[in-house]
Formats: sequence, structure tokens, C-alpha cells
Amino acid sequence: MHTGPREISVPYRPIPLEVPKGMKANEFFNSTENLNDLVHNNGLLQNSENLLYYRKALGHSNVFDASIIYNTSQVILDPLGRPVRRTQVPDNVRSVWNRMNQVLMGYMQDNFPDPEAQLILCGEASLDATWPMTSPGVPSIRMLHNHFIAFDKQQLANASLADPNCPNLTDGGQHSLFESHMHEVYHAFFETMDLSLLRQTSGKVSQIKLTGYPQGLPCWEILGGMETINSVQFWREYDVILKGFIDFYRSFFSQVSTRNAPIPDNIYFPEQVTEKLLFNNEFLGAAKIVRDQCIKNASYANLIRWQPAFKQLIYRNDAGKWIVTISQNSIGNAITELLGVVVKRVPDAVAYKQTEHSLVEHLLAARQRLITADLGEAIKTQYW
Repeated sequence: MHTGPREISVPYRPIPLEVPKGMKANEFFNSTENLNDLVHNNGLLQNSENLLYYRKALGHSNVFDASIIYNTSQVILDPLGRPVRRTQVPDNVRSVWNRMNQVLMGYMQDNFPDPEAQLILCGEASLDATWPMTSPGVPSIRMLHNHFIAFDKQQLANASLADPNCPNLTDGGQHSLFESHMHEVYHAFFETMDLSLLRQTSGKVSQIKLTGYPQGLPCWEILGGMETINSVQFWREYDVILKGFIDFYRSFFSQVSTRNAPIPDNIYFPEQVTEKLLFNNEFLGAAKIVRDQCIKNASYANLIRWQPAFKQLIYRNDAGKWIVTISQNSIGNAITELLGVVVKRVPDAVAYKQTEHSLVEHLLAARQRLITADLGEAIKTQYW
């Protein structure tokens, strides 16, 4: 069987929302009205921390596909002022959110226990206000949310190979700025992070055999698997990886923007940044390459995301081990493409209906686990 990224078709029920005249779709999707649709048509559970567990209307998979969003749409009306990453969330909210993550990942592990049958993942993508609101590449909802997805590996095996040059397959060397110019620096910087539950790994250990992805990214095995994921210390270390990534990203693009720029304010790991990055010729030479290109090429400069943009992922590998990885989010937005899965969403209510019952059964059973753990209250919709 050929190894390579796969493209699968996933049917969905067309969303009964009309974009008001004069508004662009991505402007409307940031509105309170659209978030009301998430609650009333697809909402499963919510709590006093404004965390909403909901069915993905435009799904990645009809096996299991849900999200938790930090729904600040009615308390922070400015879309550009909303928290867009874990480090910006209040401690009490992050603690509840971590517990919800644990419950949903545990549900997927229990109900899809065979790593040869299903690929399961939990992923977060930054939604920073780094592009103009009208840009076609801007994420549709500027609020922090996680994805919980299970893919049928037989469906992936039967799927056509995706175009390896698809720009949304952003984790490999040819598409990733970090990988193309700073592979050694990037990995060496992460080696300075103080981690005890996460062990750095790479290559075939971290790759999904069907797709060959992730490619070239720093990856960490979660020692102890689900038992470790259920510990407070794991989530602290998960945040250490994110903070390290943010430091690397901010430090690099500050050098792209301004030659010999000082260390950015409010850096998490100032000693590592000073010693491993700002005195590293390969790092600074790569910044010069990008800076010179920005000066010469307006379209290239327009694609730069000057603030940290990332995808952070927890997934189960072929051997059943849980892996953490993180990538810069420079081009694509789909979290699944980090693992080589390209999703083609197809509006087909009839085909969706054939899988809806099983999907919703799983989502409701997972919801009951959240309720039992005192993580929220059920939402009633026309579907449940």
C-alpha cells in the first residue's frame, strides 16, 4: 500500500444560515448570531466558564467529531479581543477545559481502542488576529477551540492520495519555514524545555504509516499514555511546549521585522532565547532571508503572520502510544492536515443522515461523561 497524505470526502447537512447582504462569510461567522447557531442547533453542553461542547456542523469525520469552544461571543464583542490560545485563558477556565479534554480523549480511547482501526486526535489551532478580517485564509471563528476527531483507518486506506504539493499540508519541510531553514535550531531549542512526562521522539515512531505524517516536526511521546494525560503535571508540560513555541515564533519574526531586534517583551524563557536563538547565526541568517524577501516581494510579505500562529496536537500513533506535536500555522488551517488527512466536505444531507445516528450516539454518550464529572449541563436542540 502506498504511503502518502489521503483526501477523504465527508458529507454534511447544509447549514441553514444566510449571510446578511453586504457581509463577507468570514465576517458573519465571527458574529454572535453564528455562535447562537452553534448553541441552539449543534450545542451539546455548556457550563458557567463559557465552555461549549458542540457537534461540528461542517465536520472532519462522521465517526466522532466534536469541539469545545471558549464561547466569549456575548461577553467580548470585539472578535479581535478574544482569547485565542491556552495561555490567554483564566486559570479556573483552563483547569475545567483540561478536565473536559481528558474526559473526551478518554471516551475516544475507550470506544475506539484499536489503533489499527481508528486514528484519534485532540487538536488546537491558534486563531490569532494576524491577518485582515477580509482575508480568505482567516479562521472563521476567532475564539479558542479544540477538535476531537476519530477517523476510520479503512476509509483512509481506501481514499485517494492527496496532492503532496497541496499548500495546506503545512507540516513538511517544503512548506514550513522553520523546517526549511532552521530544522536543527528549532529542535535544539525545544530540547532545552524542562519536561519529565514528555520524551522527544521523531521519525517512524511518531508517523502514521498510512500517510507518513507528521513530517519533520518535534514530537514528544506521552510517557504513561492516558494515565499521564489525566494528571495536572501533563497539562503543565503541554503548556510548556506551547510557551516554547511562542517564544521561538516571536523571537524569529521580531528579527525578520527589525534587524538585531532586542528580546521580545514578556518572553517565557529569556535565557534559552538569548543563548540558543539570538546568538545563533543560522537563526539570524534565516531571518535575513525572509526579511529581504519581504522587502522585495509584496505578495510574499502579505502572507507573513507576524504573531504566533500554531497547531498543537495530541494523537494516538499506530502502536497505540500518545504523541504531542506542534507546528507553525503558516498556510493552512485544518488541524487534520498535520497528520496527512485532507478533508473534502461535501453538502449531502442524504449521505450524512446515514451516519448521523451513530455519530450523535457517541457525542451524547461522551456528553454524559462530562455531566457526571460536573463539567456542564446538557443543551436541548431539535436533534437531541
